[in-house]
Amino acid sequence: MATVIRATHLRKTYGSTVAVDDLSLEVNEGEIFGMVGPNGAGKTTTIECLEGLRRPDHGEMRVLELDPVRQERSLRLVIGTQLQKAQLPDRLKVGEALDLFASFYPHPTPWPALLERLGLAEKKGAYISQLSGGQQQRLFIALALINKPRLVFFDELTTGLDPQARHTIWDLVREIRGEGRTVFLTTHLMEEAEKLCDRVAIVDHGRVVANDTPAALVRNLGAEGRVLFNMEKSNDLQALKSIGSVTRVEQDGPRVIVYGRSTPSGQPPLITEVVNALYAQGVAFSDIRMEQSSLEDVFLQLTGRALRD
Repeated sequence: MATVIRATHLRKTYGSTVAVDDLSLEVNEGEIFGMVGPNGAGKTTTIECLEGLRRPDHGEMRVLELDPVRQERSLRLVIGTQLQKAQLPDRLKVGEALDLFASFYPHPTPWPALLERLGLAEKKGAYISQLSGGQQQRLFIALALINKPRLVFFDELTTGLDPQARHTIWDLVREIRGEGRTVFLTTHLMEEAEKLCDRVAIVDHGRVVANDTPAALVRNLGAEGRVLFNMEKSNDLQALKSIGSVTRVEQDGPRVIVYGRSTPSGQPPLITEVVNALYAQGVAFSDIRMEQSSLEDVFLQLTGRALRD
């Protein structure tokens, strides 16, 4: 499988702030590759370096076998980019924006068909200011695809969108991958990364702290599972805390959450151990269910739970 992005020991600082710190990664042809991380982790700086918009202080990059620093103009012809903070003039019409962007490339895709595919055909004559948030995002996708790119960068593509618009755009990204293109995206949404990406790099403090398929990240890092249930009356939960695989027990009124590690093969699953302990103690409970570990659990385990600016 061909490598379309290779970054080695990238470093980028802004004064005393280290945005990217010895970051290395590879992206394969035809995959959806996701980069996730807390605010200020270095995601946008990394993607802008790969796009040729910023020059790293140290390290090497190759994108589609081109150097984004020295061959930025050649790179621009074969990649598509959707920036995190993109804006067009309010009084520019949709069709005018597409005509303008199409003029930048020698062989652009016919944009009327692109608008039809993105559900924007009826908005061709509308001003940018008349589009909803979801429609503007779809327009930026169209602008990123107008040069028939081999590789597409999406930076926080669905932030702020409602669930319906988000799922529509996820389907579009899968279609792009289905055409043989490669997609590199950054996101704050763990659900988005887990459902959409073939592989995910978790970035913290400018470094890649984990990089694998979402399923492998959850499995290999031993993220906790959860058993949730309601108690009909107050009870001592010490018996639950003494279960070997249980790491902690949280209670909020009648609601109890039991966190635990995956049990080895041949041993009862966590929910079975919890139910047995409750029965043995004579605790009346209801609405019990098991929640499997997710990429969000892995993310929190690796990056912590403290708020960041």
